[in-house]
Amino acid sequence: MSHFLAAVAAIVGAPHVLTQPQDTAPYTLDYRRRYQGLPLAVALPGTTAEVAALLQLCQLHQVAVVPQGGNTSTCGAATPDTSGRQLVIGLRRLNRLRAIDTANNSITVEAGMTLAQVQQLATAAGRLFPLSLASEGSCQIGGNLSTNAGGLAVLRYGTMRELTLGLEVVLPDGQVLHQLSALRKDTSGLDVKQLFIGAEGQLGLITAATLKLFPLPTAHATAWLGVDSSQAAIDLLSALRQAFGDRLTTFEIMSDACQHLLEKYHPGQLPFIQPWAVLAELSDSGDSHLLQQQLVDWLATQQIADGVLAHSEADRQQLWQLREAMSETQKRDGASIKHDIGVPSSAIPDFLQQCESALRRVFPTVRIIAFGHAGDGNLHYNISYTRPDNAHLFEDEDSVNAIVYDLVYRHQGTLAAEHGVGQLKGHWLQRYKDPLALQLMRNIKQVLDPHGLMNPGKWLSGGGD
Repeated sequence: MSHFLAAVAAIVGAPHVLTQPQDTAPYTLDYRRRYQGLPLAVALPGTTAEVAALLQLCQLHQVAVVPQGGNTSTCGAATPDTSGRQLVIGLRRLNRLRAIDTANNSITVEAGMTLAQVQQLATAAGRLFPLSLASEGSCQIGGNLSTNAGGLAVLRYGTMRELTLGLEVVLPDGQVLHQLSALRKDTSGLDVKQLFIGAEGQLGLITAATLKLFPLPTAHATAWLGVDSSQAAIDLLSALRQAFGDRLTTFEIMSDACQHLLEKYHPGQLPFIQPWAVLAELSDSGDSHLLQQQLVDWLATQQIADGVLAHSEADRQQLWQLREAMSETQKRDGASIKHDIGVPSSAIPDFLQQCESALRRVFPTVRIIAFGHAGDGNLHYNISYTRPDNAHLFEDEDSVNAIVYDLVYRHQGTLAAEHGVGQLKGHWLQRYKDPLALQLMRNIKQVLDPHGLMNPGKWLSGGGD
């Protein structure tokens, strides 16, 4: 492979080809430390032309490619295998702003720009890019697109699929698809860019994107509310939507088990503990005090067990910090079997009740940590056992997953609402995805990547298997 690596260096420059273990190490281990790979090398191209040349070279030598952005995948979607024969292509050098058009509310950026950088550029221009994730300081736009990322504001603004106007993509054979259109309406045939959003790098390598911007909200009303059941939380969601329309930006829920964990590791910061906590936020133009008063007046007509309203930006950030601390807090408390599931919002109460009953019948010491984006039906449904049983937790992972996913699909849901499929869930996708949909996915993969060189071993096996 020395001739191949010399050719890679000729394309991107020798300093941008990493081969020593101490240099490649950050690219070989996934975010949750479940998958450890061994790449042939890591190449760091700086332009779309260099990416195209690399993919042409990989086709010529039949070398598999693993695209990697910020390496924040929780499913091993950006981790190479252990063969030592896969080239990781890292995109951090493709990080330029290409255009921003405030009159058209659009921005064009390269795929290696972090989400936080895009947010900052939008804010500096008096606009909002609404995608918001816990990893926004390190995750990259290419990865957000490849997993169709959602985050905290999907309820109002949608996922990356809804936020994307155009893409530039290098196909597996090195051809470049130039579709960086900023149009919102185009009925000229199939919208082929949609093939690459959510494809986890298996159909091509995204190098740039044109994204939607929105007016920057000047008013926020944020409340931490307590209700006595998950059904009450979903009823509150429906009522808020009816009362405030698309000013309802976010609606998060957390079970009492989540709240007790937060109290354990962040004592004194929770305003109260109720069977279910809701973090709801309205955003709009105008004055925050007026919007907050509208929310207070409306809440006075509802059945709320307890509640606090953020009266300042500092209060608002304090409430958000509690929600954003949930994942790290659970990690501090020990291992868990994590599920990034989605069901229709209306089905959340039935799913929670039925799934807990089914799990407890088989695993009596189960502890369920349920929280997430109830406004769009995306729950983080995480399973552990009470100690000392938790030491054997992962011996039961397949059995736990089968119970959870069976009920998810019984409620017309999905096993991957936000974090993708990757290596972690590929075999479950084969079990639950509609067979015809799977075959269509394989057919598209076969057309675009007949040799199966793009990110093999993830949601579809390479070569149309």
